[in-house]
Amino acid sequence: MTKTTRQQFADTMLELGKENNDLVVMVGDIGHGILKPFSEACPGRYYNIGILEPTMVGLGAGLSAVGLCPVIHTIAPFLIERSFEQIKLDFCYHALSGNIVTVGSAFDYSNLGVTHHCYGDFALLKTLQNTEICFPSSPVEFDQLFKQSYQNNKLTVYRIAGESHGVEFKAQDIIYGKAICVEEGTDITIVATGPQLRTALASAEYLLSKKIKAEVIYVHTIRPLDTKLIRASAEKTKKIVVIEEHMRSGGLGDDILRATYDIQGLKFHSTSIPDKFVTGYGTYEQLCESCGLTPEAVINSIEKWFDGEIKN
Repeated sequence: MTKTTRQQFADTMLELGKENNDLVVMVGDIGHGILKPFSEACPGRYYNIGILEPTMVGLGAGLSAVGLCPVIHTIAPFLIERSFEQIKLDFCYHALSGNIVTVGSAFDYSNLGVTHHCYGDFALLKTLQNTEICFPSSPVEFDQLFKQSYQNNKLTVYRIAGESHGVEFKAQDIIYGKAICVEEGTDITIVATGPQLRTALASAEYLLSKKIKAEVIYVHTIRPLDTKLIRASAEKTKKIVVIEEHMRSGGLGDDILRATYDIQGLKFHSTSIPDKFVTGYGTYEQLCESCGLTPEAVINSIEKWFDGEIKN
């Protein structure tokens, strides 16, 4: 059975918890099964705060203030959106460091409806000073990104994806703050984050069948963003498509557009979640399809948006 990214979170906590006596893990009444080895190996450093997410954030800030290294974990909308004021004031206003690990990225809890969706978290978090954001979508990414950044004197948020993109990266290829060029191309740049790398690669494969070479860039660190690699690709192709499981406003696409707007002749398109509630129920795949997050929809948008400007 393939290990999930969330299981890797638990495994990484166990490994680091044995090495670092300052590491403290707090949960909001979830994750007891996978974190049981940590709680047994690190007595006194695992706490279930219950369904009291703002309180959990406040306690985490207190632990940070006395020199400990808090890791706060629960479902994304309850931790980021419900507890936003505590994140802002308790951690960021006081410039405290810590780690927030969310689960339930975008549509991972698709069958529970909009109360369990979270697709505006990047936009919220970007308003906060001293905050960085990762979106690991495979076990090796979480393991490497967390180990490289959990003691960086910042508040670092890791958005764990329930789905995986299916690409097997090597540990040495995962560098915090550095995007990855997964496929080289000359005609169009496709930038993806999270599980949507899978959509990007399928779209690139179709384009290649039409003699169009797409450069595919994968972004696992949203902030700080690797603008150097993205700009170099944009200057080469003059065309960018961003695919992401975040609402259009405030997502990765906004940051990329801001980083590349001055490139002469650049054309840009975003394939993302519309700026509205996605109120339907269904599977993860069904909700993604409703927002145009499929290879077919991406290809259609490319053909429409760039309208013959791509070499073929």
